[in-house]
Amino acid sequence: MTHAEMDLILDAARRAGEYLAAVDLDTAPTRAALDALATFDPVLPTGPRPPADVLAELDTIGSPATMRTTGGRYFGFVNGGTEPAGLAASILNAAWDQNVALPIMSPAAAHLDAIAARWTVELLGLPATATATFCGGASIANLTCVLAARDALLARAGWSVDEHGLGGAPALRVVTSAEIHVSVWKALRAAGIGRSQVEIVPTDSSGRLITAAVPVMDERTILVVQAGNVNTGHSDPFRDVIPAASAAGAWIHVDGAFGLWSAADPARAHLVDGVDLADSWATDAHKWLNAPYDSGVAIVARDGDLRRAMAVDAAYLQAGPDRTLMQLGLQMSQRARGVETWAIIRALGRSGLADAIDRTCNRCAQLVETLQENGVEILAPVVINQALAAFGDDATTDRVINAVQADGTCWAGGTTWQGRRAMRLSVSSTTTTPADIDVAAAAILEAWRSTN
Repeated sequence: MTHAEMDLILDAARRAGEYLAAVDLDTAPTRAALDALATFDPVLPTGPRPPADVLAELDTIGSPATMRTTGGRYFGFVNGGTEPAGLAASILNAAWDQNVALPIMSPAAAHLDAIAARWTVELLGLPATATATFCGGASIANLTCVLAARDALLARAGWSVDEHGLGGAPALRVVTSAEIHVSVWKALRAAGIGRSQVEIVPTDSSGRLITAAVPVMDERTILVVQAGNVNTGHSDPFRDVIPAASAAGAWIHVDGAFGLWSAADPARAHLVDGVDLADSWATDAHKWLNAPYDSGVAIVARDGDLRRAMAVDAAYLQAGPDRTLMQLGLQMSQRARGVETWAIIRALGRSGLADAIDRTCNRCAQLVETLQENGVEILAPVVINQALAAFGDDATTDRVINAVQADGTCWAGGTTWQGRRAMRLSVSSTTTTPADIDVAAAAILEAWRSTN
């Protein structure tokens, strides 16, 4: 590497540090910053340009137009912030630029991936025999697990998807709740399972599957349950529904994109009691763990079930008996996602992670308390880091949401919850402080006053 190239990398690190240090800026970009995006020349360049100039252009125009999701006042879409150890590791990891399809391609990254996967399983209180593999996000993790479930149930029926495909295969049935996340529907469709094969179970006022309404299942059934409803944070009653489904021979999959991490906090592990009894789990490291994007985790209780659905071979690949990531997921070439998770867990430890989860939940409770004291209606009991706020009728609530987003001091999205419009508040960043909550609450209340 030349001195100029080294200076370029150091300049990038300096600019990144300055971006993160600007904590007092609004969460949403200004109108001027958004308008400035038009100055990125859309015409394909005809010749080279100094990389330092490209970096300067990217920072000068691009940085002001970002949504500051790494800050403490972004409450949208369950987007976590970035733990410092994870961010630092991602910078080094990017320089390594490792492809971890095979262990021989990157011994260091493969070793760290294996440790991070094992730590994740342990922190989530899942069976020690379970296999975890990193992927692009919970959508891919859900798909990976649904494919493992599909192939496992059909294999028990004497049908090989690898050999015969799905044409003529025994019919499978899916049972899930009315509140299951849309990523599960996407996964089912990609796995060749249509809506007519899915039986919907109603939910209670908090979005939890109603146990008494769960139908009798059999060995051709996939039961999909949820850890952490995307609106309320409530989890399905795993201890009440999984044992009967398992005894009937059904496969139980848990969509736990963020809520599954409740298991890592002793004060909240009871909220997901019985989740370890399932057959597969999908979660994200880039949500509540605050790993850099993107990083999902697919976990399957029996290694053979995962490999049946994912393993491939070729003469040149030299896949051995070791943990081979291209045999555990949909991707062959893939970045070393486990490195950042390893760094975060290594830095926080079990107690530090529990404290991070506890802090975000406490900040959410602080925000809710302030809003309620000022007359805001909260539409469901708050159990973790999610809250739903209503400001009167639907039209007023939408006006408040729009005003908050336009103001930019903090950012929150909208949703519809059991027939009512609501502001959806997700306190997922470990950088959120009590002061951030005070500023955000004041901005939300001012937006409400401005609409009246």
